[in-house]
Amino acid sequence: MFDRLREDIASVFDRDPAARTTLEVMLNYPGIHAMIFHRMAHALWTSGFKGLARWLSSLARFLTGIEIHPGAKIGRRFFIDHGMGVVIGETAEIGDDVTLYHGVTLGGTSWSRGKRHPTLGNGVVVGAGAKVIGPILIADGAKIGSNAVVTKPLPAGATAVGNPARIILHDDPAEAARRAFAEKIGFQAYAASPDLPDPVIEAIRHLLDHMQQADTRMDRMCEAFSRTNPGFCDQKPDELKAEDLVALQDENQQKQA
Repeated sequence: MFDRLREDIASVFDRDPAARTTLEVMLNYPGIHAMIFHRMAHALWTSGFKGLARWLSSLARFLTGIEIHPGAKIGRRFFIDHGMGVVIGETAEIGDDVTLYHGVTLGGTSWSRGKRHPTLGNGVVVGAGAKVIGPILIADGAKIGSNAVVTKPLPAGATAVGNPARIILHDDPAEAARRAFAEKIGFQAYAASPDLPDPVIEAIRHLLDHMQQADTRMDRMCEAFSRTNPGFCDQKPDELKAEDLVALQDENQQKQA
């Protein structure tokens, strides 16, 4: 019990820069309070004291604004940021290192008994106000944007936004190559960010693919010419840096003003 509590407190410091001291976290973070109540309620639930478990979870909801059914299974280092309005259903299952923000619902779509709430894998992040509905699997490392409504499974590492939720990023080799190339040219701040509108993100992803292909082709051409003229490719273009782009943008804004 105390080992889990220490892990929970450590996870707050890892994921919330506003946290300053252990005492502050213990006194002021409703997510920590809700998890203390839930572990006691879940122990009562699994021991057969279901009525007492429900009463304890209702008390926790009154005190914290977070409703967690005592039957829900929750892993280690679970962090609820802010917490108000979070609802977690009876058959929900949550892995390790999961983060939920305020207003999140892990709900069901059926009145029938049995599995009817979602399963969240390890490292999942669910943004404020999002709704994850039904006995679906949100695989490891997936991210759900604020106010999204998810009713279908998400693969590992995917980022989903909108209502109904749609996947805008996949954690696949092609995406990894885009990110690596974006870092190489100092363009990471603008590369395939989940916060951008869909048409913009698609345009940037295609642009990065095209730039990467052109860069590879130029390298091959330089290698070929260097066989006849060893100094042909000695002069390289200036490195593109994100801060230079930001400075240029600020300069243009000042001129327009």
